[in-house]
Amino acid sequence: MIHAYNESYLTDAKSSLAGMFHYAINDCNINADWFAKLFLGSGYAEKLEIGNPSILSGMSGIELAKAILTKVGSADQIVDPVFTQDRSPEYWAGWALAEYQWYTGKRLKDIFIRIPLSHIIEMYSVYHEMDISRFIETMNNTYDSVILDTKLKQIRESRGISQTELAEMSGVKLRSIQMYEQKVNDIDKAQSQTLYKLSRVLGCKIEDLLENPIE
Repeated sequence: MIHAYNESYLTDAKSSLAGMFHYAINDCNINADWFAKLFLGSGYAEKLEIGNPSILSGMSGIELAKAILTKVGSADQIVDPVFTQDRSPEYWAGWALAEYQWYTGKRLKDIFIRIPLSHIIEMYSVYHEMDISRFIETMNNTYDSVILDTKLKQIRESRGISQTELAEMSGVKLRSIQMYEQKVNDIDKAQSQTLYKLSRVLGCKIEDLLENPIE
């Protein structure tokens, strides 16, 4: 299996995510799932998941949390950390999540869409004393069991456009749109002209329509 980045950075990644979640959720009193959204929106999640050394080794978890809050305009929520020897469920969740993301190479965005951070934290009571492989196995099973709407359907519905209207405005056949949204046909393999027509009507980038865009 190809992991997300060099294993030499894994210990730092686990420490960063663990400290970040503990500080943001317990010290700053920010809702877990809301902070996960801030984390993704800040751009730091993408840097961490590919093993950016400046993030993994250059910042502590607390520093990372503060940088995220500052980046998204929530610096007023930054408080002084309360240091403790105890390892909270939030700390464990960050530690375990970092291992899972490194092991699978999945994007944090894709993980959180299927498995909210709050749910991972709730797994602490069952899995924190088990071998990490049990946690990874359960996470994979949960991840694979969640069937999401295609990005095409999500974007189309967010614009308030029906399949028929999209077909008429884009010039793409209605049946083709239906097949893409039902995952019968792989939109990632669609012709570039088809993707362009759809993206133009929907007001998005072509990459936004792809299920597995090349990073």
